[in-house]
Amino acid sequence: MTELFAYTDGACSGNPGPGGWGALLIAKDGDAVLKERELKGGEGLTTNNRMELLAAIHALEALDRRSTITMVTDSTYVKNGVESWIHGWKRNGWRTAAKKPVKNEELWKRLDAAQATHDVSWTWVKGHAGHPENERADELARAGMAPFKPEK
Repeated sequence: MTELFAYTDGACSGNPGPGGWGALLIAKDGDAVLKERELKGGEGLTTNNRMELLAAIHALEALDRRSTITMVTDSTYVKNGVESWIHGWKRNGWRTAAKKPVKNEELWKRLDAAQATHDVSWTWVKGHAGHPENERADELARAGMAPFKPEK
């Protein structure tokens, strides 16, 4: 049975600063890798949280048909946000429990819409801990940031 995974990461040089996002999509049959796809991009002035969100968004938006996918992130911000906080934000008109506007609201809405078209489960892994696919996603995020970093 084929399983689909997306390993996502964001990076920022300074926070805010130039940033990048990366996503590694892998289709597997058991331990055998059937197909891989790498995605990356960046922005000149952004935050790490925005890049983490964009990595997940682009991974989901890259799928051209309804899929069952395991999203693997090292961002507790993304995982907690999409699995729990977002429900309260939507009920409260995109306000936090403290009645403040939700940061990155437009990206949360985009992620919510992107995941609604798929069957998504979320998994957290510790970043920079030697997880091979997470390390590759980090490399993609850094590559996505590279064009936006000033020359030294």
